[in-house]
Amino acid sequence: MKILDWYILKRYLGTFTMMLLMFIPIGITINLAEKIDKILENEVPFIEVAAYYLDFTVYFANLLFPLFLFLSVIWFTSKLANNTEIIAFLSSGVSYWRFLRPYLIGASIVCAGALVLSMYLAPQASKGFNEFKYQYLKKGAEVQETNDVYRQINDSEYIYASNFQPKTYTARNFTLEHFEGNKLKFKLSASKLVFNTVDSTYTLTNLDKRIIGEREDVIIHERVLDTVLPFEFDQLTPVKYIAETLTYNELNDFIDQEKRRGSANMNRYLVVAYKRWSLPVSAFILTIIAVAVSSVKRRGGMGVNLALGITLAFIFIFFDKVFGTIAEQSTFSPLIGVWFPNFTFGILAIYLLFNAKR
Repeated sequence: MKILDWYILKRYLGTFTMMLLMFIPIGITINLAEKIDKILENEVPFIEVAAYYLDFTVYFANLLFPLFLFLSVIWFTSKLANNTEIIAFLSSGVSYWRFLRPYLIGASIVCAGALVLSMYLAPQASKGFNEFKYQYLKKGAEVQETNDVYRQINDSEYIYASNFQPKTYTARNFTLEHFEGNKLKFKLSASKLVFNTVDSTYTLTNLDKRIIGEREDVIIHERVLDTVLPFEFDQLTPVKYIAETLTYNELNDFIDQEKRRGSANMNRYLVVAYKRWSLPVSAFILTIIAVAVSSVKRRGGMGVNLALGITLAFIFIFFDKVFGTIAEQSTFSPLIGVWFPNFTFGILAIYLLFNAKR
């Protein structure tokens, strides 16, 4: 690697690291100032607060690293342009594409780190972050689906409950249907279901079992029945943030399982899965845009480049949040919703790059 590559690469990684170290404490301070009343009110132990802000640091860095990267590249590249160093590089016979190489190497390093972070480290931090939030900061907030729960629990059986209470391990108006092929063989209906945590059995109250016969059905009524059912109670309605807490392989297995169960939250899970790849890829796109915007020396100096960069960065974040939310809350394709910002800004990056080259 040539001197030019090392010079730019050190600036790239060093400024990005400095930006993280500078903004993460600011984010922690703002969050603490907002949450301190509830933390004191609930008498949260210091060790749990410390663990929460450690998880918050990883969560915050993973969520906003594209913005930090973009601003850091604009910052140090603008300084190079203002000091006429870029003009010196290009005047010495270095092509613009060759000048861009250390930036792409740096983006590859950041992208690899972001992939490891988002696939394996951030999920654990997200779990601690969300558990703390719903335990101490949002007490009573609903984190699971509780009404009209419908699931396919295996290849032949389906369950339904009009009301599901995870905290008390109960369900109301419970039904289980067993099929063989396309034919319904029997159906269980109970006014109440209770999961017994001691022996993992279920107690069914006011049970009616209808066995479908060739000519007539057989109905069996039980006032109370203790039995074993082919599903685990705590897996019926996962918490809303469950996808964020799973590693890449666990998330893929979970999505396959929820597809079979007919989960109503599939789009939310798919958005999380696609973002595991889209955010690291954005490192390349935002790096190219940042170089193209800031490598030209302007009359207004660094201020103009930073203003333009911040505007583009917030437009990117706006697109990412809006289309991600639309995909989660509607039938809009999660794949398009997650990748549309990268696709749009990828086209912008190519346009800006060729204009900057000229």
